[in-house]
Amino acid sequence: MTGSNKIYPSAAAALDGLLQDGMFIAAGGFGLCGIPELLIEAILQAGTKDLTIASNNCGVDGFGLGKLLDSRQIRKMISSYVGENAEFMRQYLSGELELEFNPQGTLAERMRAGGAGIPGFYTRTGVGTVVAEGKEHKEFDGETYILEHAIVADLAIVKGWKADESGNVIFRKTARNFNVPAAKCGRICICEVEEIVPTGSLDPDHIHLPGIYVHRLIQGQHEKRIEQRTTRKKETA
Repeated sequence: MTGSNKIYPSAAAALDGLLQDGMFIAAGGFGLCGIPELLIEAILQAGTKDLTIASNNCGVDGFGLGKLLDSRQIRKMISSYVGENAEFMRQYLSGELELEFNPQGTLAERMRAGGAGIPGFYTRTGVGTVVAEGKEHKEFDGETYILEHAIVADLAIVKGWKADESGNVIFRKTARNFNVPAAKCGRICICEVEEIVPTGSLDPDHIHLPGIYVHRLIQGQHEKRIEQRTTRKKETA
C-alpha cells in the first residue's frame, strides 16, 4: 500500500486476501464501457473459480468478463444481456453456465437496494414472463407486482475515471452506467481509475461515488476498445 491507506500498487495487491472460490462479485460496466478490466485480469491470474457474478453482460469473447468465461472460472451470471458474447451463449445453451436473467432496470435497482440496506422491492417489470417464475406476486391498486430481492455481493469491482486519495470517484460520461450501484452493493469495493488526485482537489458537487463506499483504489492504464465500430462508405468525388 502507498500513500493513502486506500491506494494499492496493483490490481493483484488490491485483491490480496479477498478472493475465495465460490464468492459473489458485483461488476460494473455496460458492454465494454466502464469495465474494471485490470481487476478482471487479476482475478483471471489468481484462478479463483466457481464465481457468481452480477453484471449487465459478460464482456465480449476474449475480453473483460469474457476472459473468466473462457477460463471456466464463472459458475453463474446474474445479467441482462447476452448478445455480444458467443461463448456466453454457448455455455448457457449447453448447460455449462447458470444464468439468472434480470431486466436492466431491475438489476440496477437490486444493486442499489443492496447498497441502501433495503432487502427487496416490488416491480411490475417481468410480470407474466419467465422472469417472474418462482417469485412472490402481490397486488397493489389493481396491478400485479413481483418481489425482487436486493443484491449484496462479497466484492464489488468497478472502473472510474478519476478519484481522490480518500476514494471519492468521478465516472466519465456513460462509463457511469452500472458502476455506482455495483460499488454500493459490495461488502468490499475496489475501484480502478485512470487518475488519482489529492484529497480536496475534486469539486464535491462532481462526485458520483462517495469515498465511504470505496475501500481500495488502484490506478492504471486501460485499453480503449470499441465494441462495435460502424462507419459509412466513403463517397466518391
